[in-house]
Amino acid sequence: LFGVEGGAFILIVVVIGGLRWMQVARLVRAQFLSLREKEFVEAARALGASKLRLVVGHILPNAVGPVIVAGTIDVAAAIIAESTLSFLGLGFPSDIPTWGSVLRDAKDYLDIAPHWALFPGAAIFLAVITINFMGDGLRDALDPRRVL
Repeated sequence: LFGVEGGAFILIVVVIGGLRWMQVARLVRAQFLSLREKEFVEAARALGASKLRLVVGHILPNAVGPVIVAGTIDVAAAIIAESTLSFLGLGFPSDIPTWGSVLRDAKDYLDIAPHWALFPGAAIFLAVITINFMGDGLRDALDPRRVL
């Protein structure tokens, strides 16, 4: 991860991450602003709970579910973005194998070896769908309103 390849890696991570963090930050802020006006927070405040106790004990457990889902969706979107950039030749250097670069190399052989494109495409699909399902499962597991 050092040298030219390291610079390209850091640049791509910063660009993709830099374009995706704003939606999650907006969601976190909206969740906190919405939850601080709820009755259970008002009741805890009336009982004398400190601000730290309100945030950590009452607001954060209720806000974490949607944030995890948004985060996992952003991870999946980052995988797709990197694969797209590599497929177009704008991603990592050509000597670093990525799913997008494998797809780019396989596009010339679709008529004689379609499986060269099928497997990396399926890997991208499976990775993205798995990450999305993990986010949904984590949201369900961390839901404070869930009855055991």
